[in-house]
Amino acid sequence: MKAITLFIGLFMANFSFAQDLEDRDDSFITENNKNLLKIDIKEPFMQVAIKNCNDFKPASFEGGAAAYKEILKKYMYTYLNSDFYTLNGEFTFTLTIDATGKVIDVTGDPKVLNSEIFFDDMQYVVRRIKKNWSPAVCNGQPVKSEMKLKMNFSSLSADM
Repeated sequence: MKAITLFIGLFMANFSFAQDLEDRDDSFITENNKNLLKIDIKEPFMQVAIKNCNDFKPASFEGGAAAYKEILKKYMYTYLNSDFYTLNGEFTFTLTIDATGKVIDVTGDPKVLNSEIFFDDMQYVVRRIKKNWSPAVCNGQPVKSEMKLKMNFSSLSADM
């Protein structure tokens, strides 16, 4: 008898909670924000000179700065997640190129709202480019160097 009473009590408790409906908003509103991003990469790229170097040759990319600019722009449009940040203005990126010609670091300036996410995305974009640079040469030896790229961004946020 106790078992039947317990069973009926549990059944009634579950049934009463099952009938408690939440107040919910049945209006179907979708918010779909899209940022339209325009990228202008300035040429020429600026090679940071190395101190105490008499015979300096800057780092170069196969096909020149124009080829790197096109590849970089293509990858930026593909891999940048511009829904997390709105970009307006000029940014400077410093690529650190090691003695083998591989880009080992990318830093950006100026720091703005959500720029850390943007700069992390830019590191990802630059590392996706598989072609290496020809390293800078100082006194006949390949050396680590820095290349500065100036980019102008303009974003237009639109609700779709």
